[in-house]
Amino acid sequence: MNNSISRNILISLFFTFIFANFVVAQADLPRRTTAITYPLDDVVFVQFRGTTRFPRMKGEAKIKRTSRNGSEIDLSVSKMPRPFELGAGYATYILWAVSPEGQVDNLGEIKRRGFFEFDSKMSVTTKLQTFALIVTAEPHFLVRRPSQEIMLENLSPYTTTGKTIATTPAIQYFGNSSDYFRDSRTPEIAELDYSKTPSTILQAKQAVALARFAGAERDAVEEMSAAESLLVGAETAWKAGRPEESVDITARQAISSAVKAESTAFIRKEAREKRNEKTRSDAEAREAENRFQDAQDKIAELRAELASETRNKELSERDGINFAQQIKELREENGKLREELGRVRVEADNAKSRLVAMETERQATEEQRLKDEKLTSLQSGQGPFMQSLRRFGVVSKNERGIILTIPENFWSAIRSTDFAPNADAKLSSLGELLATNADYRVIIESHTDNRGTAEELESLTQQRSRAVGERLAGFGVAETRIEAKGLAAALPVAPNTTNANRAKNRRVQLILVPNI
Repeated sequence: MNNSISRNILISLFFTFIFANFVVAQADLPRRTTAITYPLDDVVFVQFRGTTRFPRMKGEAKIKRTSRNGSEIDLSVSKMPRPFELGAGYATYILWAVSPEGQVDNLGEIKRRGFFEFDSKMSVTTKLQTFALIVTAEPHFLVRRPSQEIMLENLSPYTTTGKTIATTPAIQYFGNSSDYFRDSRTPEIAELDYSKTPSTILQAKQAVALARFAGAERDAVEEMSAAESLLVGAETAWKAGRPEESVDITARQAISSAVKAESTAFIRKEAREKRNEKTRSDAEAREAENRFQDAQDKIAELRAELASETRNKELSERDGINFAQQIKELREENGKLREELGRVRVEADNAKSRLVAMETERQATEEQRLKDEKLTSLQSGQGPFMQSLRRFGVVSKNERGIILTIPENFWSAIRSTDFAPNADAKLSSLGELLATNADYRVIIESHTDNRGTAEELESLTQQRSRAVGERLAGFGVAETRIEAKGLAAALPVAPNTTNANRAKNRRVQLILVPNI
């Protein structure tokens, strides 16, 4: 009896795998690992490493390729976490062989041993000769593509004889990134469920949920009903304490039926969409035929209108010839008027330009006359003005203007920027004098001897010139008339070789320039 049941399960699983090949995985993403070419009749050992998310996991496999059985794989793994800890949707682990061309081969389920982190072993075969081995967490054991939860990947191989094994450094395979793993309908597996419920029942629940996710409740009603009935039967048998083997067989049948329902739903959904597309195409064809007939009717109407318009056109052409002659005559007359208007405009522009030039010349002459009168007035008053300045220092005149040199005793010390106590009275009187003679700009230039660094001398003269300017502004001289400069020791009036010469070079000069 048990042998008959087992045989039926194997047959069911076989047809399920064939049927499932028609279904395309959703949103596949590429991943790379190392493929190994296993030599015939040699024993090769391969170590596994956990991915960055599961570095504690370890594994080792012994592989031997034979001419009769293909590649025989003995795998042992350790420190496998509980699948449900990875998130909703994961109930077991699957070993995969991946070829360099991207072909994936589900080699079987790694069954759990115990409740916490567990170790496990399995022996399987594959017809592939060059392949990589990976271990993934999956919803159930009949999946066709690896998920994105890659647990283990093989490393480079070795043999006890030291023989070199050929490898492909970076083959590509695909991980299924279906939205099922993020869908709210994906059943959660609790810690209590994992510890008490058989693994195949948990997988059956995920398989049924995947079928629902694929739309089997609509597109594969019978298959979905069969899968749900088998799942209920497996749960009932387990809760009733039936033999574990019987529960396992029913649960696996539920998984197989759910996978079939998922595949059928996909195929029927695709067929329905094709039918809908054909219906839309037929409707569009009918609409196109109607539009064609409407177009034919419109063409007939247009032809009648064209005949009428042709007659009207012949009449219009006769009128047009007459109008064209009239237009030609009017255009010639218009051209003559334009030429006349152009000549008038040119003459007007020339007259306007002459008027502008005359006005500009008149204004320039007037401005020059005012400047000359102002300069004459200033020159006539320069004598008394220079005489008034002499009480504040030495006064001279050159091409720049009137130059007043303030004596060194205006400052409290040779290198000081503070005024001497008696300087305020003089600066006050000087400010009043300059304020009443507003037709002169005041350029303040401060000089010193060459003792000190360039930076120190420049700072000293800048501060002195600004201090004089600020003081004059405070006594009524408009700031817009004042320009302060610190020239350091750049323009000496005597060689800086003696104390007397250096004293001459330490000076502040006010250059009074007519503001005209």
